[in-house]
Amino acid sequence: MTLLKAAAEVRENAYAPYSRFKVGAALRGKSGAMYRGCNVENVAYPEGTCAEAGAIAAMVAAGETEFIELCVIADSPSPVPPCGGCRQKLAEFARSEVPVTLATTDGKQMHTTVGDLLPGRFDPSHMDRA
Repeated sequence: MTLLKAAAEVRENAYAPYSRFKVGAALRGKSGAMYRGCNVENVAYPEGTCAEAGAIAAMVAAGETEFIELCVIADSPSPVPPCGGCRQKLAEFARSEVPVTLATTDGKQMHTTVGDLLPGRFDPSHMDRA
């Protein structure tokens, strides 16, 4: 199954009763395994979870800490980029050159990388006290 198909399928499971904006994400771990996530809203809006964060959580729960490819899909006029918080989460678990496909349910796609989504990213090297 392709990442796009997996993201589209899991998008249908999104819990989005307030915004009605369903998002699906699928990523491939370094092992080759696929992990999926969908957005989960809460009436207390800041307490929701993005699809990308859900896919990352599934990957980490399975014992992996690095992914090599990501796809995100939403029903929107143009491909939807990850929010700022998710961009930082993606950068935590992927190298800068990791490919990202952003897609719409009507077939539009945008191809980018984790590094392009978050230039100048904050990473573990900033914590070194050499």
